[in-house]
Amino acid sequence: MTTGVALGGAPLGNLFRVVSEADARAMLERAWQCGVRYFDTAPHYGNGLSERRFGAALGAHPRREYLLSTKIGRLLHSAAGAPTEHNGYVDLPRYQQSYDYSRAGVLRSLAESRVRLGIERIDIVYVHDLDRATHGDAFDAHFRALLDSGLPALAELKRSGDIAAFGIGVNGVAICHDVLRHADLDVILLAGRYTLADASAAATLLPLCRQRGVALVLGGPYNSGILATGTHPPAGGVAYFDYAPAPAAIVAQVAAIEAVCARHQVPLRAAALQFVAAHPAAAAVLAGARSVEEVDDLVTMRRFPIPAAFWRELRERRLVGADAPLP
Repeated sequence: MTTGVALGGAPLGNLFRVVSEADARAMLERAWQCGVRYFDTAPHYGNGLSERRFGAALGAHPRREYLLSTKIGRLLHSAAGAPTEHNGYVDLPRYQQSYDYSRAGVLRSLAESRVRLGIERIDIVYVHDLDRATHGDAFDAHFRALLDSGLPALAELKRSGDIAAFGIGVNGVAICHDVLRHADLDVILLAGRYTLADASAAATLLPLCRQRGVALVLGGPYNSGILATGTHPPAGGVAYFDYAPAPAAIVAQVAAIEAVCARHQVPLRAAALQFVAAHPAAAAVLAGARSVEEVDDLVTMRRFPIPAAFWRELRERRLVGADAPLP
């Protein structure tokens, strides 16, 4: 990837606001022109809308020239009365979602994803959002289904060459440790837990992945908003953290980082992207975009020249960890 950034598909599922078909296609083509060659999506992102949009755009390019990942864990069921908004996604196709981490769920989910994508080969498959925060009392049953038959099914698909790699795609650190205690994974897509606002994965998970040879795709470098918009988004917008209005402690931390950015004339977005990419455990940095302009901004921010004095001040003010690798 010449950009140093992989493209995440949540925004193209109409996360928070509608993206037109024309804008989606133009954005994906721009990403390709800029050198992006790893694309990640999921059935959850807009009830399949993101997968269909990625497939329509990527189908115009040679399959051997890019990596594509999607996720299992949620199945979509057509339902005329299903809501058109949920979990921050708007103007949705009418589907109900159900969870299934078993072998049958894995195979059905991948078969349906291939249809939506219009692309037969999926390179990487992530187990999506298997954590207690998502499932509550149902977590133990879902986790057992994954260990008993879901992960073995993915391992079989890898051995047969149907997929190249598999892992988990989650927002939490604890579930990564839970899975790694029971199974070997090729890759973990971890969103939002190694950023300028939340580096909770740094102490244990990142070193463990390096020790175990597990590739890490670090997603959510903007923590779903606040590290892109800052603490005071324009036009009265909301500063989001993990898909919800940012709590006071996060706002205070990011405001302190913004002050350092201002002194050194460094865009917050550039600092956020380059901090994540600097960790040696990062195989890729995954960020979402919903427009040509946002893709261009990702490329610009990833390459923005940041003086060493900026990083030193962040460390001196304890706004990054004492041992955090810096660009």
